[in-house]
Amino acid sequence: MDSPSQARTAKPEDDLPFRQAPHNIEAEQAILGAILVNNDAYFRVMDFLEPAHFFDEAHGRIFDIAGQLIRATKLASPITLKTFFEGEELVPGISAQAYLARLAGAATTVINAADYGRAVYDLAIRRNLIQIGEDMVNVAFDSPVEAPPQAQIEEAEQRLFELAERGKYGSGFLKFGDALRHSVDMAAAAYRRDGGLSGLATGFDDLDEKLGGLQPSDLIIIAGRPSMGKTALATNIAYNIAYDYKVETDAEGHQQVAKGAAVGFFSLEMSAEQLATRIISQEVNISSNLIRRGQFNDADFHKIQGFAQELQHVPLYIDQTGGITIAQLAARARRLKRQRDVGLIVVDYLQLLSGSSRRAAEGRVQEVSEITTGLKALAKELNVPILALSQLSRQVESREDKRPQLSDLRESGSIEQDADVVMFVYREEYYDREPKKDTQEHVAWKEKKIENLAEVIIAKQRHGPIGHVPLQFEGKFTRFSSLAKEDRTPERMD
Repeated sequence: MDSPSQARTAKPEDDLPFRQAPHNIEAEQAILGAILVNNDAYFRVMDFLEPAHFFDEAHGRIFDIAGQLIRATKLASPITLKTFFEGEELVPGISAQAYLARLAGAATTVINAADYGRAVYDLAIRRNLIQIGEDMVNVAFDSPVEAPPQAQIEEAEQRLFELAERGKYGSGFLKFGDALRHSVDMAAAAYRRDGGLSGLATGFDDLDEKLGGLQPSDLIIIAGRPSMGKTALATNIAYNIAYDYKVETDAEGHQQVAKGAAVGFFSLEMSAEQLATRIISQEVNISSNLIRRGQFNDADFHKIQGFAQELQHVPLYIDQTGGITIAQLAARARRLKRQRDVGLIVVDYLQLLSGSSRRAAEGRVQEVSEITTGLKALAKELNVPILALSQLSRQVESREDKRPQLSDLRESGSIEQDADVVMFVYREEYYDREPKKDTQEHVAWKEKKIENLAEVIIAKQRHGPIGHVPLQFEGKFTRFSSLAKEDRTPERMD
């Protein structure tokens, strides 16, 4: 009999049963058998099931080869597959031909194929979760002193997000044929959509015509000097897209976003209340300054209340935390994508983000380079457009022509390089202020027709043309709107 001291020193794992990773060989055999008996079963699982999801490596190989044959419009059966496993024993003591025949004998019906395939997939996800958990424990135990716990949390969140997205990101090489199919699907969606846009409609027709909408995985920069209205433009775009959000159910009962998108807005400078006030102002035609001071009548107050109630369910999510790092922003964006399926992320503004301490020590240019590279990588990872605002350097003010150029971007090298689209907001009215009324100068100023006029200068675009887009800007409502063209206005009635 063990002494008390021996009992205390006994290893607890000696009493634990051996636990094998979760799997279901019978389910794997059933789905493979169904495919070999009726190739239509493959099309019921091909959208989510991959060879790596099979616990048995041989089963994964069989699924892979059968899929290649079926996609090539060839027959996948025990007879056609046996040539690929000539001389092998897929199971010890059983020839490949005999095992393939046994799989066909254990086949499930095509009707149940998706259920068995989902069971195989779910078990694979559980095995991946176990692997991530084990890695987290091992890293936490053996992590060097200089490695911060926050970095481990961010890495674990990224791996969990990739797992939740079914390996869409970081899944290795993509066959050119698959890329072609995605491209054709995008073109077909644009053809069916009103306005022929392949991306998200900004709500500004002339801008959408130049950009084709905001494209998934693009990093889009809106830059300008202070008080030019870049935050107002970004807020207008974010609100327009969130307000247009519409979900439809397809013929198979799956819900798909038909219009607009849920929007995540990282407001590093303004509070959520200030952003909400701007949106209310632009929609109810009451100056945001008057709203903040409460200087409005009962009718205006009821208008504000009614508008606020109407927009309770608009999917616009605001994070007002200031001073965050690019790694923290990426972790929060992944979480929001997973929870709310956002289709657009706005960052206001880029220079208020910080990079890693190592990059910060190397200088601000290197730190901004890390930030822009991180934003572009995040856009590709989440497959959403990221709209990031940026300040311009003061050298604009020293030129006679105040229209901004790419070289005016602060730390412009990395921003210009990583961005897919760079747009500048420019208002000549800001520099050429309205003179005193009833003077000759005021008459000349009026003739310039720059009042309430703004330009969006597209200085760089990977997918389309550059150029200028005129917009109307009403400063007291912080609202941009499309200009009415002559061919859009109604005929004059004398």
